[in-house]
Amino acid sequence: MRVHDLSAGGDVLARVHDVARVATRIHGLPDAEVTLVNVSENATYRVDDPVSGTRSILRVHRLGYHSTPAILSELSWLEALREQAGIRTPRVIPAPDGSRVLTVPGPEPRDCVMFEFLPGTEPSQDDPLPGFERLGALTARMHRHARGWSPPEGFTRFHWDYEAALGAESRWGRWQDGLGMDTEARAVLGRLDKELRERLHRFGRGPGRYGLIHADLRAANLLVEGENPPGVIDFDDCGFGWYLYDLAAAVSFVEHRPEVPELIDAWVRGYRTVLDLPAEDEAEIWTFVMFRRLLLVAWIGTHTGADIATELGAGYTEGTCELAERHLGGSLR
Repeated sequence: MRVHDLSAGGDVLARVHDVARVATRIHGLPDAEVTLVNVSENATYRVDDPVSGTRSILRVHRLGYHSTPAILSELSWLEALREQAGIRTPRVIPAPDGSRVLTVPGPEPRDCVMFEFLPGTEPSQDDPLPGFERLGALTARMHRHARGWSPPEGFTRFHWDYEAALGAESRWGRWQDGLGMDTEARAVLGRLDKELRERLHRFGRGPGRYGLIHADLRAANLLVEGENPPGVIDFDDCGFGWYLYDLAAAVSFVEHRPEVPELIDAWVRGYRTVLDLPAEDEAEIWTFVMFRRLLLVAWIGTHTGADIATELGAGYTEGTCELAERHLGGSLR
């Protein structure tokens, strides 16, 4: 795995901020104020233009994660979901030359994408059950679209199968190198890894179980306005994976909370208003929750520049070990 350059420390974020300012100038916004909103897989900026009074979102990509064709593929699905399935997604704002992906030149050329500012707020956690039922229905609509969609020629996105997540590729790093990892933790999580590998192999990658997914449908990537279905942002991790992985991603970082089983039940109820979810698939939900949880142990270890990684740290590994023991003992299924 290539080192996540946005977590490298030093002056990297200052250099990325300079890239963001160049990108806004190329977009014809020389006086715009550029404000860092978030560092995760990429750096996201809010762009406020005092001349037009408009606001937009600029994403500056990390190095070595996606090729330009892969980013264009992401944008193709994002736009198709909005135009063909009625999913509220942000529109791409092309550069003056018509490019949807702008490559800012320099010693380390970086791809950038400008999006419209989509109104809404992150879903409230005060009463998440109704939101999870709506999210289940929304996710099913996205899956239904993906199953029937014909991608454009050259469409390319990576996979979120076992090998890419936890195996030989370990796209986000090895869970064995997670924060706070000791001999006991490696033993417990090693047993979990083995069980996940076996269960995923048995579950298989049939067309009703595996296809194009968002892969990060957690609250931070949803925008709520009233009682309407949430808008969906940040398709940067979208790719091919198990459909149930989208449910697992929805409970990212909170898998241990006592209300999670209720949230899962609400999501399933919503999902079934749009698509069938066979009982044998439902029985594997916690396989995917633990699959995502173990992947996030690796993510936290390699994304120390992200605020949530710093906040959770080694405690997330410890909590994962506790969940793993319960899962391996059969009490989570």
